[in-house]
Amino acid sequence: MLSAAIALPALGGDPTVLPPASLLGEEKVKLPREILHDEADGGRQSDLVALGNMAFSSPLIFGDPARKAGISCETCHNAGDVNQLMFIPGLSDRPGGLAVVNSLFNPQTTNDLHRHIDIPSLRGIRYFGPYGRDGRMASLRDFTRNVIVNEFAGPEPSPKLVDAIVAYMEQIDYLPNPKLKTTGQLSDAADPAAHRGEVLFNRSFPQMGNQSCASCHKPSALFVDHLQHDIGSGGAYKTQTLLNADFSAPYFHDGRFATFAEVVDYFDDYYKLGLAAGEKSDLVAYLTAVGDAEQPFENASPNLEIDELLAFSRSLDRAIAEKDMAVINLGVGTIAGEMREMQEHFPGPSDPVGAGQQALLKPARSAAARLVIQLRRVQSAAEAGDFDKAAAALKTFRDQTEAARSVFMAAVPVSLYDPDLAAKHQALVAELLVPKTSAGQPTPQ
Repeated sequence: MLSAAIALPALGGDPTVLPPASLLGEEKVKLPREILHDEADGGRQSDLVALGNMAFSSPLIFGDPARKAGISCETCHNAGDVNQLMFIPGLSDRPGGLAVVNSLFNPQTTNDLHRHIDIPSLRGIRYFGPYGRDGRMASLRDFTRNVIVNEFAGPEPSPKLVDAIVAYMEQIDYLPNPKLKTTGQLSDAADPAAHRGEVLFNRSFPQMGNQSCASCHKPSALFVDHLQHDIGSGGAYKTQTLLNADFSAPYFHDGRFATFAEVVDYFDDYYKLGLAAGEKSDLVAYLTAVGDAEQPFENASPNLEIDELLAFSRSLDRAIAEKDMAVINLGVGTIAGEMREMQEHFPGPSDPVGAGQQALLKPARSAAARLVIQLRRVQSAAEAGDFDKAAAALKTFRDQTEAARSVFMAAVPVSLYDPDLAAKHQALVAELLVPKTSAGQPTPQ
């Protein structure tokens, strides 16, 4: 098993830190599309946003064991959306969530209660306070600090770092949807069933105190009312937006419902609405139209990752100028970690998936290793007090990274960026993890 595990590297941190069969989803080859507000307007990430973007992706801001396991904010909120694959036995009731207060990540704050929380999307988060599934915090800044310190046992972050992470999250836009007008009403691009569902969505029901679905999910206010409601699901929870919700299943605060159809059935039963089958179907069509988006996913690729890492590296410019070793160490450690994960997409000669393709894979692995070494030169120069040399080493890193693009892209067809090869690799890893009897057959589970 040990030799096989070496031959088939797993992406991420130390897998032994988490319970067996934990899934963090780093192997995904299709990622949520992320739109940052200023970039979409033709600008760029500010220095503060670049720092926050980097820290958001860094396990180094958390305590043990999250840091050792390679868990970051990005692990749960993949590209600002959700990670529907994340599952940690003992903490997760179902994929896409976990009990964030637990003895594994922070024994000091655990309360011996298991409360599974579905991972929420961060798209448009600047519009959707208060924060937390139960809306317990008015400030996104306070909520962010709480996640770092209390949920994941990280050291007290500097005010600058918290400000940066908040600045980054507030840049994450929800994706455009041609089926919606700016008023929140359906456009002509939505089908007739969705338009019929829109009428139902806005209808007042006596069983709901003469309120409608739209009373809480206000179409003209991005489908929220910024209030908490008890709808019989175990407490009062804040109204979630329906924008881009097609891609953030499962639903409700604990992810108990996998589909919109199940959500509609629940409300029909709980409020005794007596909806006909066709009405339910129309409501589902409406929710699906409202929750849609243009180009919701994009393929993972070296180009995409390099662009992100170069954006991360911008946080180092100011840190070097200000001789801020804390940010330099965080930035170098984070970018180097991301580069090593990128390297693992290019299997080595002992991996069955890449055994016959080393002419392309080996140069890509070597290029990633050289870039990590160059990053460490930035850190070493700064530690020695030579910040001019550190700045020069950072420029060299960027130049070398741009030059390595073609090497990485040439290896993509034979790498784990290829969906078929990634699936084959994951199947081999899964086979290794199935316990075997002495006769070599899988142990009954």
